[in-house]
Amino acid sequence: MPLHHPKHRHHDDDLLPYRRSDDEAKPRRPYTPTFPSSSSSPGSASRLLVLFAAICLVLAAVSFAFAVSASRARPPPPRPPPAAAFRCGRAEDSLRSFLASSSPGRNYSAAGREKVLAVVGVYTEHGSAARRAALRATWFPPNPEGIVSLEHGTGLTFRFVAVRPKDKQKMEDLQKEAGMHHDFLFIDADEDTKSPQKMLAFFKAVYHMFDAEFYVKADDDIYLRPDRLAALLAKERPEHRTYVGCMKKGPVVNDPNMKWYESSWELLGNEYFVHASGSLYALSSEVVEAVATAKSESLRMFDYEDVTVGAWMLAMNVKHEDNRAMCDPTCTPTSIAVWDKKCSGSCNITNKIKQLHNTTLCSKSPTLPPEVEEEE
Repeated sequence: MPLHHPKHRHHDDDLLPYRRSDDEAKPRRPYTPTFPSSSSSPGSASRLLVLFAAICLVLAAVSFAFAVSASRARPPPPRPPPAAAFRCGRAEDSLRSFLASSSPGRNYSAAGREKVLAVVGVYTEHGSAARRAALRATWFPPNPEGIVSLEHGTGLTFRFVAVRPKDKQKMEDLQKEAGMHHDFLFIDADEDTKSPQKMLAFFKAVYHMFDAEFYVKADDDIYLRPDRLAALLAKERPEHRTYVGCMKKGPVVNDPNMKWYESSWELLGNEYFVHASGSLYALSSEVVEAVATAKSESLRMFDYEDVTVGAWMLAMNVKHEDNRAMCDPTCTPTSIAVWDKKCSGSCNITNKIKQLHNTTLCSKSPTLPPEVEEEE
């Protein structure tokens, strides 16, 4: 079989910048080097060629040996930094990623579910940096050590929950803040996602990241007593499927020109069903498991997060536990969360939270009143 196809073009044709003329295409005599007359015999020419080849072989062997020696002496390339731990889709827990990188001896893995009594997600957004600063200065742990310490003391772990803004500068601002405090949970949702979808993304993320008895959603405009919240959630309950919060109901707004307009009003009638206020509520583990593992398209979405979650709870036949201590307008010996619904959008929340914290009844009163402790 011929070694070359008859139509095969020699590679030299590709290298020549011009087409060879007929004269150049004619066969030429092989080139014979000329040497001075004193060494022009065929034997001396052969010896020179052999010597030249030997020198080339020696140089090649030396170069190869040097390359092998250099490669063995070269230190191994540095390992790439570990990928961010604890992700669910695009969701990322900045605290546990920080702990994984700063405490390599601890057993952190991307597939691990941390066991806690409850994970508390405080919903926030790019423009609420002042609120987050006020919370960190009062009841929200101000650093990773504080979050871990509170988790060990109460079983509650806290995160600021945020979505990813489309604006590059806004996202950089949030990432910078997350890099300073390591207390953010970025969920798998974008800025223009509606609140029920954001809540579903939150439940999916925290369920896959934490093995908790309760999953809690809070707003960033409340004053919270973590110790009292932990005492509430740690209570024994006959029902494992529980929905805890300040229950309410009200008229359905069917006028698109009015605040709180509900586009699906025709499905609801004149009045909403009973559901918890969106400022603070807790769902037990079995409930969140059902929500987090359900197909998203199988869940009814209304315009507002609290109504939507309430609809899910009705469909799942969970126990509604109404607790008014989760929505006190002022601090009391038993208040778990303090916020004034009349203050929404009209008060300076940061000043309000700091003022509450400076009140002894808010921040320094015991977890339970003495008479309650004696009764128990």
